[in-house]
Amino acid sequence: MSATWDAWNYRESAARTAGSGLVGYRVHATDGDIGKIDDASDEVGTSRIVVDTGPWIFGRKVVLPAGTVERVDDTEQKVYVDLTKEQIKNSPEWDESSTMDDSEYRNRLGSYYGGFYR
Repeated sequence: MSATWDAWNYRESAARTAGSGLVGYRVHATDGDIGKIDDASDEVGTSRIVVDTGPWIFGRKVVLPAGTVERVDDTEQKVYVDLTKEQIKNSPEWDESSTMDDSEYRNRLGSYYGGFYR
């Protein structure tokens, strides 16, 4: 993984205002809309969004680490990530029973997404 990419913290370029609510914002991949944010966390070292992809991936929810967020547009209520729909679709499934305290689960997610930032 690139030394400059941090999976679990927002990039400066994201223009993310800590503590502002992202739930309900639309999420836009490099090749189109993928769904809306169902949950978001600003926990130090495990910041992430959970995206409900709706019928796009048969109702599946995916976790996107904060480091995948390219920018946040509060006016349009959109979050832009620098991944394709296919990359997100192939991500590890969101495990509702796991918490981000589960280092194995967190590492699996970080390793998958980190592969795109080498």
